[in-house]
Amino acid sequence: MYCRDCGEKTVLRFVEQEGLVPFCPKCGTFKFPLFPVAVSMTVVNRAEDKILLAKHVNENDYTLIAGYIKKGENAEKAIPREIKEETKLNAIKWRYFGSRYHDAKDVLMLNFIVTADEGAIELNENELTEARWCTPAEAKELIRKNSTAEYFLNGALNELGKRK
Repeated sequence: MYCRDCGEKTVLRFVEQEGLVPFCPKCGTFKFPLFPVAVSMTVVNRAEDKILLAKHVNENDYTLIAGYIKKGENAEKAIPREIKEETKLNAIKWRYFGSRYHDAKDVLMLNFIVTADEGAIELNENELTEARWCTPAEAKELIRKNSTAEYFLNGALNELGKRK
């Protein structure tokens, strides 16, 4: 890891009640890791018998709707904004499900189970190449295997009682 301020290679030093923390010898300061935060949404219809999956631009697999939380924004504002931006669907209600660090993009993912209107999907072609409603069984089959999206989907389906 390198210092985000000067580019010097950091070394790990022990800090009481924190553990090992990167330290920049040139700056003389600890550099606690910074990384972005995003929302991941397991979107269900009102009847909770369909799950919305999407293929993002430059990706071949189905995943969940997700997006970065913008500076100054909270997760509760990012949820309806991201769903509307990507699909033109309206988020009706949501509840927090869980979080997981997503190493592939160095981001903390906050997952929510979101109920959305099951209207016509209008893709934002800058972000998605496809989106579709699936049964829980179809969603489990189609979701990218061994992914953060699969982890959240399986957890949400268990929470919703849709283990099929």
